[in-house]
Amino acid sequence: MSPKTLVRLLFLGVIVISASTLGVSYAASGLGATTEELAAERYASGSSTPVVPPASDTTVISTDSNSWLGRQSENPRSKAELMAFASNGSVLYYNDSHTRYWDVDPVPGTERTIQYVYAEHLNGSACPDFPSASYYNQSAYANSANRSVWQTYAEAQEPVGACTRNGIVRTNMTTGESTTVYSALVPGKHSTRWHDADRINDTHLAVADIFLDRAFVVDTRSGTITWQWRATQEFVPNRSGGPYPGDWTHANDIEVLPDGRFMFDLRNNDQVVFLDPTKPSSEALQENWTLGAENDYSTLYEQHNPDYIPASQGGPAVVIGDSENNRGVEYQRVNGSWERTWSWQDARMQWNRDTDRLPNGHTLMSDSNGDRVLEVNEEGNVIWSVDVGFPYEAERLGTGDESTSGPSARTAGIASSRVGPIEGMWLRVKGVLASPEFQALYYVSPRWMGSTDILAALLLGLGVVGWIGTEAWWGLSMRARLARVFAR
Repeated sequence: MSPKTLVRLLFLGVIVISASTLGVSYAASGLGATTEELAAERYASGSSTPVVPPASDTTVISTDSNSWLGRQSENPRSKAELMAFASNGSVLYYNDSHTRYWDVDPVPGTERTIQYVYAEHLNGSACPDFPSASYYNQSAYANSANRSVWQTYAEAQEPVGACTRNGIVRTNMTTGESTTVYSALVPGKHSTRWHDADRINDTHLAVADIFLDRAFVVDTRSGTITWQWRATQEFVPNRSGGPYPGDWTHANDIEVLPDGRFMFDLRNNDQVVFLDPTKPSSEALQENWTLGAENDYSTLYEQHNPDYIPASQGGPAVVIGDSENNRGVEYQRVNGSWERTWSWQDARMQWNRDTDRLPNGHTLMSDSNGDRVLEVNEEGNVIWSVDVGFPYEAERLGTGDESTSGPSARTAGIASSRVGPIEGMWLRVKGVLASPEFQALYYVSPRWMGSTDILAALLLGLGVVGWIGTEAWWGLSMRARLARVFAR
């Protein structure tokens, strides 16, 4: 058999296997509703009978959406939902009225009242002229920023042709009564949606402003922004993070710590920073506390929702959804630096965006592209799992806010995940593919496509292009040889 025939057979094998993998998955998707689709129907029904396994207390889950400007398709990942399951597994609360749902926190002193962050997309015709002086002057949110800074950011979003209402709402899930605590309109949508706000006291919130790359404190009675820290005060645009000013830091989380400091997540910079809001913004950053470093992907890779474990629970420690590394991870503060003390992942986990430590030593995680929320025990075994389309955050009520009541892994002896040889091989493949680009493919791919199918689609494309290119190269080589013969 000639070398060319062997190469052709290799390309043919790659194409046939890849196409067969895609064909089987597509055919299976047409046989009936998927697990997530059936689950979504049960959740939306508001059933008083159990629809998920029982848990230790109420579990609240917020979900993202992969729809574009509210144009939903018929699958669970295209519809954002806020849902709560009672401890017996029945539906306690369900809401799908907003475009996106993000952070969820329990309200202190209540049993079934939560505070959540939402985003509502608006068509361009419903949006004001954001760069104009008139809008800047009348908006307390806009004019809290320097005029030139506001114009730079606002003009960068004009091509989007849409805007977003970001809001923080307090809801009693038993009565359904809701109150808007604070909201603001921002231009654009994809990278201008606030993901998190944290309560400071009855009148003030700390907000992670993903649009203007800043953390700010707002007096919710007046809408006045009383303190802010902009990432440009310490980081240089275009030398770090993502594209400036369109999606530079992707600041997606803020947490008010027991000592009054803020822990602030800069996703695109692969760093979690600590701020002292009692100081002027120019002096607020505590550099020696920063966790992670730009492009140090072995530590953090475009992470989400870092949770602080205080000294009273064995900290300081931080437990994080290490998103592009497809894992939950924990770092312990030791002698002035951070040491990794725990990590967990399995073959299904794809883009972890929330990891909470519970008081009993269990860990609750949102596996966004794995379409599930799961709880693992101290030994690393999955003891509770629900299928949910594109979850963002999960909160177990009765356990304190986020991970403040959970023990550190070092204190409680919590085990990291252990995998077998086959699962380990698949995790290594996913590790090679780990990148925002791969997650973006997952984000926009049809619902029936999993990680294996996306890999098969990539191999199919490479196989077809590679075969065509190889044949073209052989053809050019043959013509060149013939030309030399006739030129003699």
